[in-house]
Amino acid sequence: MTRRPQNLFSRLTPGGERRFAVDLRAENTGAILLLAGAVVALVWVNSPWGNGYHALGHIVVGPAALDLNLSLAQWATDGLLAIFFFVVGLELKREMVDGQLRRPSTAIVPILAAVGGMAAPAAIYALINATSAGGAMAGWAIPVATDIAFAVAVLSIFGRRLPTALRVFLLTLAVVDDFLGIVVIAIFYADDLKFAWLGAAFLTITLFAVLVRRRGMTAWVLVPLAIAAWGFMHASGIQATITGVILGFTVPALARGDERMSLAEHLEHLWRPVSAGLAVPIFALFAAGVSMSPHALANAASDPAAQGVALGLVFGKPIGILLATVLLVKLTGANLDPTVKWLDLFAVAVVAGVGFTVSLLIGELSFDPTSPHSAHVKAAILIGSLTSTALGGILLTWRSRVHRRLQAANKEPVPSV
Repeated sequence: MTRRPQNLFSRLTPGGERRFAVDLRAENTGAILLLAGAVVALVWVNSPWGNGYHALGHIVVGPAALDLNLSLAQWATDGLLAIFFFVVGLELKREMVDGQLRRPSTAIVPILAAVGGMAAPAAIYALINATSAGGAMAGWAIPVATDIAFAVAVLSIFGRRLPTALRVFLLTLAVVDDFLGIVVIAIFYADDLKFAWLGAAFLTITLFAVLVRRRGMTAWVLVPLAIAAWGFMHASGIQATITGVILGFTVPALARGDERMSLAEHLEHLWRPVSAGLAVPIFALFAAGVSMSPHALANAASDPAAQGVALGLVFGKPIGILLATVLLVKLTGANLDPTVKWLDLFAVAVVAGVGFTVSLLIGELSFDPTSPHSAHVKAAILIGSLTSTALGGILLTWRSRVHRRLQAANKEPVPSV
């Protein structure tokens, strides 16, 4: 009896369909606001009032007794971005319990593609910086991330006629990519670990996990617990934004009893506007302010760290994703879904080179703000992401036209978003 080859992209589960539709509608607005924050930062810092931008970011607020006397820029990175990661945690939990990552047969494809899409950029960065004078290996993780909001927004704008299975692949890959990026941050960017504070953080998270499962529990209890857990994690030396992901993972992802939606879905709908409309744009405002003068760009272009970041995003991402997928096909005998062509996959892999949010965060963790590499890698993230957006948009437009002609010839309906 011959075994039927497994399709790499198969029909979504009902939970996966709901999640895909909701995410696709929501990410466009978040991407626009994120881009707006970055544009404001770039215009401001390159204007005659650029000193005011830097002065604003260095204003220190918060109680020194609790070691929370942080600058506004640090509050944006360590504080507000925890909200973004809380939404990511809820998203990941739902994917693993009720979405595409629930089934090993469908999860293995985006997981391996995401791993390849992280390994190749890191390898390109490491190769450039290990063989160049003035190289800085500390930034190896910067180009490994995919910005889910930007990537899905680019796909929804330029790839409307592409098969739905391909769009789901990008969304799931980006979610897995976010998770692996979080793991990298947690493991490689802990600083002078203090186990007493870490224990307090996990005790608080455990209490949150118990209480969040009780019906009728109010935000007046859960929000202070979340803030306390964040504070303890910050004091422990581990990047405090990780708290948001862990808290998100503790929330029930399946509807219980007469509930119309799970608590994770409810909280994701509740907090996503705060994340997309406030936390991420403000983070971009403080993180994306780099000089784009010809002199500054020339310095960035000659910096191996910036070269590794830009080339890792633009070339490393698609190479890694495609190579991992090709190996999966060759080694397992799996087939692409009949509606998906290799050129379609290539276009989506190029879009995955849009880094931005998590890349900027890892850039801030990799290099001290006083380091010349700091501004250079931020410029490289912006340039690499914009290049991937432009190339991906062109390729997606081309592939959409090909599919439109095929659909017209076969009189097939256009895939719904």
